[in-house]
Parts: sequence; structure tokens; C-alpha cells
Amino acid sequence: MGARETALNALIACRKDAAWSNGILKEYVVRDRLDRRDAALAAKLCYGVLQNRNKLDFYLKQLLTGKLKDLHPVVHDILHLGLYQIYELDKIPDNAAVNEAVDLAKKYCKKQRFAPGLVNGVLRNAVKTKGSLKEPASLEDKYSHPWELIKLLRDYVGKDRIEMMLKANNEAPRTVIQVNTLKITAEDLLKRLEEEQVEAAPHAWMRDCLVLGSTGDLERLKSFQEGLYYVQDVAAKLSVLCAELPEKEICILDCCAAPGGKSFASAIATKGLAEITSCDIHEHKVPLIQNGAARLGLEKLSAKQQDASENVADWNDSFDAVIADVPCSGYGIIRKKPDIRYKNIEDMAQLPALQLAILKNQSRYVKAGGILMYSTCTLVRAENEEVVENFLKDNEDFYLEPLPLPDCFPENSSGMLALVPGEYDTDGFFIARMRRKACTNT
Repeated sequence: MGARETALNALIACRKDAAWSNGILKEYVVRDRLDRRDAALAAKLCYGVLQNRNKLDFYLKQLLTGKLKDLHPVVHDILHLGLYQIYELDKIPDNAAVNEAVDLAKKYCKKQRFAPGLVNGVLRNAVKTKGSLKEPASLEDKYSHPWELIKLLRDYVGKDRIEMMLKANNEAPRTVIQVNTLKITAEDLLKRLEEEQVEAAPHAWMRDCLVLGSTGDLERLKSFQEGLYYVQDVAAKLSVLCAELPEKEICILDCCAAPGGKSFASAIATKGLAEITSCDIHEHKVPLIQNGAARLGLEKLSAKQQDASENVADWNDSFDAVIADVPCSGYGIIRKKPDIRYKNIEDMAQLPALQLAILKNQSRYVKAGGILMYSTCTLVRAENEEVVENFLKDNEDFYLEPLPLPDCFPENSSGMLALVPGEYDTDGFFIARMRRKACTNT
């Protein structure tokens, strides 16, 4: 199969089976034996359509003679693919986009005998009228986010930041790596990557962090195989740095760890001296943590399967620091998982109860005087501030502490921080730092 057919199959799976685009794309790229170039194109097309679905429909309504709702779902998917190439990409010839779309209609819409002609006519009309169609004005159509989600996010980030966030959600995220300073300095890693013909530059404000250009498959690089770095957004790294972990033999628990980024950051921050227990509820994800730790040379990190909401009595009052990056709605990482925007908001309603249960359970593991870090990759008050506030109401032996942040941030006194996409070039993220009182009976 070619890139366009793989992208179409992924879009169909997302629509019919509620599959996640990043997971199904990886599966289909392997299944269809795409080379590096076609794999990149398939990803660009699939993500591009998901990021611009409402916008593409806004154009289609002007190009169709019939009604949008009357389109067969697969024909609709094919038109999205063709229109995205014609209107949003400048390196694909219009004729190629049209002809490939017609071929897909012939193959996938055999029962809809008028489909190839419809696809051909609509897309050729799109080429002819390119630049002359009415442009979308509403945030919903312009940035392809459902209105209910826009309202939810606007209530959190405010009217002055919502369009900035929506725009950032539709931009391709940069590849960010964290330097394994147990093995190499950032300066020396820059030289290694240059030798491997990988574009890299220091991050603007995160120390020991590099931003990569066109990388291809990172795992093929010797520098990656030697464990000189790992991939992690700066927001997640910041959530660990805000714990101010000391460079000595302490005990750290990362309770929702897979694929292990915060555990790795904790190990490196403590110069490899800390004993780190890294857990995940899914047994099949534990090897991801173990393999990553082995590649990075983190010998004092152990990974195991464990439900973060279920208490392990032997762990009570045993950890100097506990990191709780809990399951959440994921509205802060829409730029990486564009289909999150289309998930039913009501399905997320049960999350705060689970998040609070995890936070309460994990707090039992913190030693007197120890640190409890709470974080999510979402931007919803019910999953962020309200969870922390509800926890503190019932757990008076914990209190919020100011966050130690890089100089580019305003001084923080609340102990909580929300990172909004578009402001600091990070994922959307929430961080809270709490400390257990040294004497729990006061």
C-alpha cells in the first residue's frame, strides 16, 4: 500500500473503532511495509485531516452540490484526504492528490458506483477555486475543535489565551530530548548528533535539553542506542525538577510511570543515587520502563506492575518523594494526539474521583517531611486544582509549597502551575507540589 491508503485505513479505524491515531498508524505502517518517506507522509496526512476536520468540512460545504451529511463515510474520509493535500500542503501536486483520491474511491467504495466521479468532480472544483472560497471565521471551524471543548478550555485558560492554545494544538510538536548527564554533557551530545547528521539546538529555557530537527527514526542512531538521551517534553521534565530532588540516596516512587520519562528524570536529577520504584497498572507497559532504564544505564531503578489506587501496606511512610502523574482527559496533548478533541467530554466525568483516589493512596507512602508531586497533562479545573484542593481538605498533614521555576516564568507562590500550549512551547500540563509535615500530629 501507499501512504495515502495507509492514512485512509487509519482514519477509518479512528472513526469506526474509536482507535487512537498514533497507535493505529504505527500498526498500519508496519503492516503495509511503508518505507521511511511514505510512513512520514501517512502520518502527516492522517494527523492533518484530524487536526483540520471541521475546517475541511467548511470548505466541502461550498464545493458540494448535495448535503455533507449525505456523503458515505468512506467517501467523506477520501475527500478529507484529497482536500487536505490541495489546500494545506504545498509540496504535493494537485493532480496527484486528485488522481490518488479517485483511485481510493474506486477501491474502497465499489458499492457506491458514483463515488469516483463525485470525488473527481469535487476535488477538481477545489483545485479550480483554491484561494477563492470563503474562509472559516468561528474558532470551531478555524481550528477544528468541538464547541463544547472550546468552552471547557476557555473557562480554564481564559478568553485571551484560548485562540493561542487552539492554534498551538494544530501545530506539529518539535522532538525534544533530555540529556542523560550521567553519561554525557549537553555540549558533547550536540557534537555527537551533528556527526550523526541530526539537527539539534539547546532548548530556550530547560537545562540539559535539546530540540531536534528532522530526525528520522531516532532508535537507529548510535547515540540513542548508547542511552545518551531520552525523549520527553519539557513540561514533564519540569514537573520532576520542581520536586527539587536531592543528589543523595533517597527513595522515590513514580506511581503511573509508563513509559518512564519522569522516573528517568528523577534518576538523573539525583545523579543515579536514588532508589526508584517505577510502577504502572498495565503489565505490558512495565517492559517499556525496564528497557528504557537499561538503555540509559539506570541501575537503581526497578519497575513493576501496580494499581496506583490500591494500597501496598509495606510502602506506607517509606518514600522521600512520590510522583503522581495521574490518568487524565489529555486535553493538554492534543497537538500530539489530535483525535482527543473528538472524544466525548462526558466520558471524562469519572476521572476526578479516580485522580483523587490515587492521590490519597499515594500520599500514604510519603515519609514525614517528604514531597508529593501531583501532575496531569490536561487543562481542566476539575482534574487539576479541585483535586488538589479536595485532597488537602481531608489531609491536613500536607500543604502546598511554592514551585521553583526557571527565570522565564513569573515567581510562583501558590504551589500550582498550569502550562498552556502556545506560551512556553510545551505540552499543556498541570503541576502541584505538596509536602508532608515533618510532625504529622501538629
